[in-house]
Amino acid sequence: MTRNRPTIHDVAARAGVSVSTVSKAVNGRYGVATATVDVVMAAVADLGYESSLIASSMRSRSTGVIGVLVADFEPFSAEILKGVGDALRDTSYDLLAYSGSRGDEEGWERRSLSRLSGTLIDGAIMVTPTVVKAGADVPLVAIDPHTGPADVPTVESDSYGGAREATAYLVALGHTRIGYIAGRADLRSSIARDAGYRRALADAGIPFDPRFVGAGRYREATVREVAIDMLSAPDRPTAVFAANDVSAIAIAQVAAELGLAVPGDLSIVGFDDIPEATRLPTALTTVRQPMGRLGAAAVELLLTLMRGETPATTHVRLPTKLVLRQTTAPPRPGSEAARA
Repeated sequence: MTRNRPTIHDVAARAGVSVSTVSKAVNGRYGVATATVDVVMAAVADLGYESSLIASSMRSRSTGVIGVLVADFEPFSAEILKGVGDALRDTSYDLLAYSGSRGDEEGWERRSLSRLSGTLIDGAIMVTPTVVKAGADVPLVAIDPHTGPADVPTVESDSYGGAREATAYLVALGHTRIGYIAGRADLRSSIARDAGYRRALADAGIPFDPRFVGAGRYREATVREVAIDMLSAPDRPTAVFAANDVSAIAIAQVAAELGLAVPGDLSIVGFDDIPEATRLPTALTTVRQPMGRLGAAAVELLLTLMRGETPATTHVRLPTKLVLRQTTAPPRPGSEAARA
């Protein structure tokens, strides 16, 4: 007669605790005393309980799982996850996508890594992290990192080059009043895009005008407020470069609400090339980040670290590409004459 596999209820009975306590203990969650965790894990080992990743990893010292931590499952993160998933398809590793920010931009990575490291995952990829050195007990790679410590391996796009190319293209079309809706000031990519925008203006001999710059922080509501103020001004920009596509789409919506035609009255360029960029009534001109390749490059770097090998570089930067669509055109005759 074949013996039935032990269940979580068996573990709870052996350890003398509740089922919920067993669940918290084996998944590394807070709220369980260290002594209780030891009792639970001893029961797990004694019974051969293997319905969780924790139990099965006790023998192999490996879970066979790579975690991807994202603050939100927004378009950029979703495309990164696709790239990670494709890169892991032919490996022995599974993918665990985890989001635990709940609006906390300063500490969610640290708490999440504490819960997952050494219990559920063998390595971690963090997307747009706010805390790049979060005390991880497993190898860690950051995508689009924060401005913090430089000792964490990173993968990012050439934000500076992409922003410079996008702004220079608007200049080449004849625009001189070019607005910029910035992203988060605490991300290296946002700082680089700001610098690329300013460099392109300087290259063209166009003075930087702070009236044409607003901090959208990648938040749609904030972007809308900034765009309304900027586009309602008498000497409004005739073109706007946005630090990401979601912001660019919000700007296009504001322009329509204000009765401005795109691209007749206002040219718009985004950054990312998310799928939504081609689904607008007027397809978005944008700077394409190789988001799938970012995910794949992060996997390659992480696997190298997990094998204990020294990678050729711990800071990977991939090129971008300006993709021309329908939201950009030369300014209407006479519209640049009102430049202050």
